Amino acid sequence: MFEPDELGSRRSDLARALRRLRENTGLSGSRLAARAAMSQSKISKIETGRVTPTVLDVDRILRALHVPKEVADELLGLVQLANTQFHDVRSSLRRGLHHRQRELAGLETSARQLRYFLPVMITGILHTPEYARHSLRRTSGDQSLTIAKRLERQAILYDDTKSFSFLFTEAAVRWPLCPPQVMAIQLDRLVSVSTLPKVTIEIIPFTAEVPEAPLSTFTVYDDQLVTTETIAGLVLMRDPRDVALHLEMFEFFQEHALSGHRARDLLGQIADEFRRRAES
Repeated sequence: MFEPDELGSRRSDLARALRRLRENTGLSGSRLAARAAMSQSKISKIETGRVTPTVLDVDRILRALHVPKEVADELLGLVQLANTQFHDVRSSLRRGLHHRQRELAGLETSARQLRYFLPVMITGILHTPEYARHSLRRTSGDQSLTIAKRLERQAILYDDTKSFSFLFTEAAVRWPLCPPQVMAIQLDRLVSVSTLPKVTIEIIPFTAEVPEAPLSTFTVYDDQLVTTETIAGLVLMRDPRDVALHLEMFEFFQEHALSGHRARDLLGQIADEFRRRAES
């Protein structure tokens, strides 16, 4: 386990450890670069902490330096932490949740292919104003700015240079976060958004037999970054192995999902159930 506020120091520790290992072997940066099939400038940036290396980068360096296995294992664990960030919810609340919306908008702007796995509830970029308001009702203070920023993010759904894949469980779209009429309108919104040319909405129905449990909400940005949400905050992972694992899980769950008109039909049926509940 790691403490979130220690991650910056872990990156510095990693840079110092790699530099010290190279110096202990008597190799120059250029010699190490040649052995590891990397550029000298990249070696320099890694050793000075200006670039956070991937696990693959560090593995190549350690192999080039013939580092003992026990030392290599320790450093490979350290680099995985160095590629992880944690944004705790308490800090977000102190700063104001609208700042989180700006950060998410930045991630969405920088990516071309975005995949959202949503086992619990509907993600902010798809919210109606009322659903957004109810999702924040247990948060103290005036949430109007956060809601406004959340709704502003939705304009990116119409950017035809990007593609969006939203993969829900049926439980997520049925979760009664709001009064029934608000839920029905929110599901209508999902049906409408699913007809956009660059947006796919898929639903894993209760009737599907899925031999794996969905453990957390996560988003994959291209093949570069994964964010996953916990009660305590948001974890960002850049290690290629973490990204690959989440892409693999996304594709696995996608195999069990309804898509296209079948997903829209299910959403429409659930919306009608909420309307009947509102009228009763």
